[in-house]
Amino acid sequence: MSEPPRAAAVIAIIGAPNAGKSTLVNALVGQKVAIVTHKVQTTRTPLRGIAIRGGVQLVLIDTPGVFAPRRRLDKAMVHAAWTSAQDADAIVHLVDAPSHARALAGGRDGADLRNLEDVRAISAALGARGAKAILCLNKVDAMARPALLAVAQDLKDAAPYTDVLMIAAQTGDGVEDLAARLCASAKPGPWLYPDDQVADAPSRVLAAEITREKLMLRLHDEIPYEAMVETESWTERKDGSVRVDQTVYVARESQRRIAIGEGARTIKLIGQLAREELEKAFERPFHLFLTVKVREGWAEERARFRDLGLDFDAE
Repeated sequence: MSEPPRAAAVIAIIGAPNAGKSTLVNALVGQKVAIVTHKVQTTRTPLRGIAIRGGVQLVLIDTPGVFAPRRRLDKAMVHAAWTSAQDADAIVHLVDAPSHARALAGGRDGADLRNLEDVRAISAALGARGAKAILCLNKVDAMARPALLAVAQDLKDAAPYTDVLMIAAQTGDGVEDLAARLCASAKPGPWLYPDDQVADAPSRVLAAEITREKLMLRLHDEIPYEAMVETESWTERKDGSVRVDQTVYVARESQRRIAIGEGARTIKLIGQLAREELEKAFERPFHLFLTVKVREGWAEERARFRDLGLDFDAE
């Protein structure tokens, strides 16, 4: 039996912080390729997950959240998101529908109001750029239809949306409908990546992201999102295992003490959770060693931006 004709599409998934972009990418790929936390701005640089549906390869760009930036790092992340959208074959504007609905209904929660402003700003920017996009309302599994329709109505006239889809990325509801729509944007031709590749990031980077996820999940109230993890060494062992040495950088000595914990219990737990995730992701044993250091002002270092694939001079 002959293989179906091949086609590929690059899809940029943009949205306000915490819209569920990484969760959606993982759902479309069918396995975890992007870290997920409830803390805003988890994704710092565009990451690519690779999904296959029949003869179509979808390269999914998980972009940083788009919001009103103030700091240099914020501006660089927002710039990276819009650059990814500009170069994509299709754009998905993902919206946290329940948050948007609460704000529309007169809710006064600060996070919901900021989300409303960010989402409307993205719609306006898409409209100003003439960028056609799919409006995708996420987290709809616990919402009443009137509230969903109110969100769609609030946004659909602000930008040239080609479709309005409703999904729940966490449960997978509606995800395949979105995948089918994305496949329609694919261009005939060879695939952009080997058929067994699910992500486009070096192993050292993926390993650092996994550890950063565990750090943020464990210490989300104590350590700001500026904390950084670098993979210092990656050593292949003869028995098939890997030794990985990583450094966790925080901004102040007080944060270093929190990250380490009494008797080093906190950092040991983070290391254990990260090692388990690494072994699952790479399907081999890992020996993970973590060190915590203070590095004030790393978010103003040009070299760090280059390592993250971000533009230090973005405005």
